[in-house]
Amino acid sequence: MDYENYKISIIVPVYNVEKYLRQCIESILSQTYKNYEIVLIDDGSQDGSSVICDEYSMKFQNIKVSHIKNSGSSNARNVGIDMSKGEYLMFLDSDDYIMPNTLSSLLEKALKEDLDLTVGKRWVTWFK
Repeated sequence: MDYENYKISIIVPVYNVEKYLRQCIESILSQTYKNYEIVLIDDGSQDGSSVICDEYSMKFQNIKVSHIKNSGSSNARNVGIDMSKGEYLMFLDSDDYIMPNTLSSLLEKALKEDLDLTVGKRWVTWFK
């Protein structure tokens, strides 16, 4: 099965996460699976998050950005769904990041087992 033919749209609602946003986006850009688009929905951020979104969208063709009036993460995800072109959707919070093989692992599992939904493991790191 040729996995590379499936596009994944990664929807990231963004609201005042300037401190974490670069790490989130960089973790997506470092994926081993390369057929994806990143859909950043700036939900009316008041910090530097909007600038970071625009910076990455100008640098990478596979990153789209929409700036909307603050209306909550559910609405931001819905806007992202409307903008998405992928056969598969992934939602990622803007203060989280993913491991380099996340997209390939989830897609392979979905295709091999004919799944409509996959959920990845979660790691929590506590800092003192």
